[in-house]
Amino acid sequence: MQENQLLPRLASYVIASAKSKGGKAPSERELADHFAVSRGQVREALAILESMHIIDRRAKSGIYVNPDQSGIETMAFYARAGIPLEPWQIYEAVEVRKIHEIKAAELAAERATEENYDRLREILAASEERISNGLDLAQLDHDFHLEIVRATQNSVFYSICTSFYELSQHRSSFYFQKDDRNQQSHKEHQQIFEALLRRDASLAQALMNSHLRGAMSYWSELLEDKDGDASQ
Repeated sequence: MQENQLLPRLASYVIASAKSKGGKAPSERELADHFAVSRGQVREALAILESMHIIDRRAKSGIYVNPDQSGIETMAFYARAGIPLEPWQIYEAVEVRKIHEIKAAELAAERATEENYDRLREILAASEERISNGLDLAQLDHDFHLEIVRATQNSVFYSICTSFYELSQHRSSFYFQKDDRNQQSHKEHQQIFEALLRRDASLAQALMNSHLRGAMSYWSELLEDKDGDASQ
């Protein structure tokens, strides 16, 4: 088994196993037997997880999952590996993303290049085609928003926002299951684009704020449903 295949599977197994054992994960030997790999491969994978503060290897005690999983790098890794995140983690990431993207809209209105505008036009055209074919906009929504961040011409800003997108990307398909959400989102994207094109930073910010309110409402409802289920 290759490392890029072992790491996410081992991480998922370690976290799931630790939940039922007070935070303690299986030993290196148990993990090697479970995945039919060498202990050296397991040790290398565990070293990566430890460097990400996902686990803590304690001498003469064992391997423990770090109870604090709120770091953005940790949550982004979970998202890429397909490890379930708690709804509150997704909600908080979307909330921070909203703060960043409102500022991104302002900066993009001031700094966007013709290349950025051309890419946004391509995304909007592809969105219209998908809507006409009854398809969702999950990936194109991701592309549209990240292109606006790219238009800030700030590579650090882009890297940060990309991490936040990874947290919700796999679940965005659920948000876009309803046709009316796809149509409304596309309409709002067009309005934001026109504001950017006119270099109207204030309007771009206001439109982005309003646009992202829908995503915040969605995750708020999800959290409420989750809490309701837990109390029953």
